[in-house]
Amino acid sequence: METYPFNPGDIRVERQETGRDTLLVITGGAAHIGAVSTAYLEADEYKVNTTRVPGHKEHVLSEPAALHAARLLERTVTVIMGIHYDGLTREQISEVSDTVYRLIDKALDTSKKMF
Repeated sequence: METYPFNPGDIRVERQETGRDTLLVITGGAAHIGAVSTAYLEADEYKVNTTRVPGHKEHVLSEPAALHAARLLERTVTVIMGIHYDGLTREQISEVSDTVYRLIDKALDTSKKMF
């Protein structure tokens, strides 16, 4: 069985424009689909819908990321996220989170920091 040691340097954020909307695909370690969050404007308020695969926790990052990007870009944004490393510590989880947010800010190409 393949192992996936902690390596936040392999986290990737890919941005794709889909018509007038934006798609962000965020992967690292054993890439997969753990959660999908779509943020959109409805009645002057941004909302988010999330689907997550049971046992996965990416929604903790994908929901705020989708909301932030939708507000900033003023459009519908979908975030697909799947990051897996074996046996992470709390500190490593925090580092993954910080790396994801930094890379999202870079992908959005803005001087406004996300978190």
